[in-house]
Amino acid sequence: MKEYILAMDQGTTSSRAIIFNRKSEVFSTSQIEFRQMFPKPGWVEHDPAEILKTQIDAAKAAIEKGKVPLNQIAAIGIANQRETTILWEKNTGKAVYNAIVWQCRRTTELCRELKQQGMEQTIREKTGLLIDPYFSGTKVMWMLKQVPGLMQRAEKGEICFGTVDSWLLYHLTGNHSTDPSNASRTLLYNIHKGCWDDDLCKLFGIPMAILPAVLPSSGNFGITKKEIFGVEIPVCGIAGDQQAALFGQGCFSEGSAKNTYGTGCFALLHTGKRPVVSRNNLLTTIAWDRGKGFEYALEGSVFIAGAAIQWLRDSLKIINSTEETGEIAKSISDTGGVYFVPAFVGMGAPYWDPGVRGTILGLTRGNSPAHIVRAALESIAYQTRDLFSSMEKDRGKPVTTLRVDGGASKNDFLMQFQADILGIPIERPRVFETTALGAAYLAGLSTGIWDDIDEISKNWKCGKSFSPEMQGKEREEKLINWEKAVKAARMFV
Repeated sequence: MKEYILAMDQGTTSSRAIIFNRKSEVFSTSQIEFRQMFPKPGWVEHDPAEILKTQIDAAKAAIEKGKVPLNQIAAIGIANQRETTILWEKNTGKAVYNAIVWQCRRTTELCRELKQQGMEQTIREKTGLLIDPYFSGTKVMWMLKQVPGLMQRAEKGEICFGTVDSWLLYHLTGNHSTDPSNASRTLLYNIHKGCWDDDLCKLFGIPMAILPAVLPSSGNFGITKKEIFGVEIPVCGIAGDQQAALFGQGCFSEGSAKNTYGTGCFALLHTGKRPVVSRNNLLTTIAWDRGKGFEYALEGSVFIAGAAIQWLRDSLKIINSTEETGEIAKSISDTGGVYFVPAFVGMGAPYWDPGVRGTILGLTRGNSPAHIVRAALESIAYQTRDLFSSMEKDRGKPVTTLRVDGGASKNDFLMQFQADILGIPIERPRVFETTALGAAYLAGLSTGIWDDIDEISKNWKCGKSFSPEMQGKEREEKLINWEKAVKAARMFV
C-alpha cells in the first residue's frame, strides 16, 4: 500500500512541493521563489516557463530530500494561484505571452466598458463574480486583442487557455483540463449549470475552443509523463489555492470559515450545496466537487496583506525580516494614530475599487518606523474584518470561530489583534501547510489514502488559539477610524 501524496503548491511568489504521509504529516518539503515582473505601474507578470520549471524542480527536491521511494507516491495534488492567466500553443506547449497575474490591473478599462454596457448583473448571476481585472476573463480578452494573430490562431483551435493548474497539468500529463474551483474564477463559467457559458464567451470575444475540460476536483486528471520523475504518477486532485486551504482546514460543514494570510488575504465561508448570492460585494464561488456535486463558498479577497510587510522590508527597508514585525509591534502600545491602507493594486472585497492606491494617514513628527510597522499589521486585520462583516450580513448568521493559515498567521501579534477586532476566537492549526494539505486530501481521497472527510476532520489539530481581549468600545473606535482611513484613501484617485 502506497504511503505518500505529493502536493504541488504553486503560489504567487514561489513554487512549493510538500510530501504528506497517511497521518497528514509533512514528510518533506521544498520551495523555490521566482521572479515578479512589473512592466508598467499596476501590471504584474510571471514567466510561465519559470513557473513550470520551479514547480517541477521543487517536487524533485522534496522527493530527494525525503528519500521518498517513487513507487510509494500514490498521487499528485495541485493547488495553484487561481486567476493568473496563461495562453499557450497546443502543439508546442509554449506560452504566447507572459502569465498575467491575478494582481494585475491592466484590464481596468475593459472592465469599465463592460460595466457601461450594463453586463454586471448578468455576469454576477451566472458566475457569482463581479466585473474586475482580478479575474481571468478580461485578461484573456486583452491578450487576444494585443498579441498579433493570436485571435485567428485561437479560433482555429491552436491555442490553449488555462489558469496555472491547467498549465502545470498540460506539461505534466499532456491533458488540457481544470477543476470547477478554478473554472469558477474566470468570468466564463456558469456555476449553476456547471459548464462554460456560451453567451459569456461571446461577450468577452473568447473562442470556446481554447477552454479546458472541467473535471471533479478529486478524480483522475491523467498520468505524468515518465521522463519527468522517472515513473508515472497519477494526478488525482486539483483546487484553487484558497478552496484547497478551506478543504485542508477541514471546513466541510456549512458556516465553517477560514482565512489565509499570504501575499493577499482570502476568507472563505462554506455555504453548503447551494450558492449564496452576495448582496454585500462578496463573491459566490465553487468550493470543490468531490464527484458528488458542487459545494459552494462565499469569498472575500484582500489583494495586499503580507505583501505590505514585504514592501516595508524591500522598498522602505525599515525592517530586516517579516518575522521581526510582531516584536516591533508589541514594543509600542498603539499605532500613534497612524492608519495604513495598503491598496497598492486597488482594493478588493467589499470595495472593488481598482483605482485607489496605498495611503498612510495620521502621521506626525512623533511617529517612528515602529508605528508604521504596527499599522501595516493592523491593516491586515481590519481588511479581514471588512470581509467577515459582509459575510455575516449575507448569511444572516454570525461567524463564531475562524481557522487561519498562511505565512502571516504565524505572527502572534497579528492573530491576537485579529481576534480582538473580530471579537471571536481564532484557531491556528498545528499543520500550517493547509493549502498543500487540501490538494493532498483531494488526491488522497481519490486514491484511497484517506477513506472519507470524517477521517480527514479527525486529523485536524489546533496548534494555538487566540481569544478576544479588547473591550467593545475600543474596538468600535478603531473600526470607525479605519473606515475613515479607507474613505480618505478612496478619495485620492
